[in-house]
Amino acid sequence: MINPMFMLFFAIFCSVAGQILMKIGMDQVGGIDQFSLPLLTQMLFNPFVFSGIASYGVGFIAYLFALSKLDQSFAYPMFSLGYVLVAVFNWVFLHEPFSATRLAGVIVIVFGVWLLGR
Repeated sequence: MINPMFMLFFAIFCSVAGQILMKIGMDQVGGIDQFSLPLLTQMLFNPFVFSGIASYGVGFIAYLFALSKLDQSFAYPMFSLGYVLVAVFNWVFLHEPFSATRLAGVIVIVFGVWLLGR
């Protein structure tokens, strides 16, 4: 029997991993000023970007399993925990700025998720 809460949190983890992998890959690709097919190919075949997209795909399937048992009004807002995890991870490991305003936003999100879980 598949635990829907496990699948939900696994889907959130896959989403966070996907975001982080895509960011690392796009840092390697560099800033984009205009669209071109060769650039799109370079982005999609960057190993980190490709892995991030794959992680999203796995998370999507896990989310479908979770939705089969959980109310969407509960499950979907729980994904906001991903915002918190991405912000903290990027601050700690990628050295992105983490201002007092971002901290306040993270606290509001965590409080909202706590309310949903009650």
